[in-house]
Amino acid sequence: MIILLAMLGLMISCQTPAVDGNATSRAKNVILLIGDGMALPQITLGMYHLDRMISLERFAVVGLHKSHAYDDLITDSAAGATAFSCGVKTYNGAIGVGPDTVAVKTILEMCEDRGMPTGLVATSTIVHATPASFAAHVKSRRDYEDIALDMSDSEVDIMIGGGKKYFDRREDEKDLLSDMQENGYMVSHFADKDLGELSFDVDQNVMYLTADSDPLPVAQGRDYLPQASDVALSYLAEKSGDKGFFLMIEGSQIDWGGHANNQDYVLSEFTEYEKVIGNMLNWAEQDGETLVVVTADHETGGLTINPGSRRDSLVTAFTTGKHTAMMVPVFAHGPGADAFAGIYENTAIFDKLKSVLGF
Repeated sequence: MIILLAMLGLMISCQTPAVDGNATSRAKNVILLIGDGMALPQITLGMYHLDRMISLERFAVVGLHKSHAYDDLITDSAAGATAFSCGVKTYNGAIGVGPDTVAVKTILEMCEDRGMPTGLVATSTIVHATPASFAAHVKSRRDYEDIALDMSDSEVDIMIGGGKKYFDRREDEKDLLSDMQENGYMVSHFADKDLGELSFDVDQNVMYLTADSDPLPVAQGRDYLPQASDVALSYLAEKSGDKGFFLMIEGSQIDWGGHANNQDYVLSEFTEYEKVIGNMLNWAEQDGETLVVVTADHETGGLTINPGSRRDSLVTAFTTGKHTAMMVPVFAHGPGADAFAGIYENTAIFDKLKSVLGF
């Protein structure tokens, strides 16, 4: 049975930058943290609002990626995440496929082929663009039921996110959750048990659905992401043995706050995600064999911090309700972290992860 989440690394002080490995090092495990829409403006806003050293300041290696899609300077989350997961530039809306709509193997699937357990955690539906791009292959991000079908067959070891209705109340009347149970998954959801009440064996794969559709924002009571991230990490660490693991955790709704041009929404989601980043970094510092990479798919909202701002009274503005083309920071710690310094295409993150894992 999975052990209680009492990991030694989760309570370390955030006072000094982490010491990183060199570019030729191999990592046993990878934790990829994607703050959707979380570029420099959102990080700066959060840093000044919290008025303390944030977890991202502990990363000694920082780079920048160019986020554009195959045929558009402005990427969406599907093309952005597919660049990370598959190493290809593709069209906006593409999930795990190239510009020719042909499926491309993802880094998660490569890990599965090697026998490494894998996990996906999100504060969106689990079939939303970012998590979907690591475990599904469909032409359009809006084909949620097709994505759910792919993900139910994906053999991802642990998945936590919303979107229950896409699995059990479908137009084709299939009950994918029952199928997953028959195939050895432990399946549970928000109406059955709270996440903290779950008890499962690491010999089982796990699907926990946090909402019927989109999960609530933090400001409306959603609070599962830190716990879900710790549960997934503990599960994968126990299950992986000497094989290592791959875990992707998305702070999905930072992006939604940007689309809404709502500073408080951005801040509340960033604050929660910043806690998750700190927890993952703490664990990796203790483990010594884990690469942690933090980035975003794109910037959302064209957020600016304007003259007249004070730490306790920020004067902000948004220039758009959509995404922008500005470069996005990449933070790295652990074996192979130095490879993530510099300026490069978003597809290079896939290449760097492959190299660090020894593929």
